[in-house]
Amino acid sequence: MMAIGNYISESYSELKNHVTWTSWSEAQRLTIVVAVFSIIFSLAIWGVDTVFSAAIEQYFEWIKS
Repeated sequence: MMAIGNYISESYSELKNHVTWTSWSEAQRLTIVVAVFSIIFSLAIWGVDTVFSAAIEQYFEWIKS
């Protein structure tokens, strides 16, 4: 049990003293970049899904007739 406490203590010390954190403005800028990329990527996936859905629907209509 002492090993877990020691691990937590050393992890906290590492985060507090040895990790270089980005500035607030840099974090905001990177957050915006990630949000924009996520929106663009989700729209691309939606577009491909719509095209495949229409193609499959057309295929089954062709098979029925």
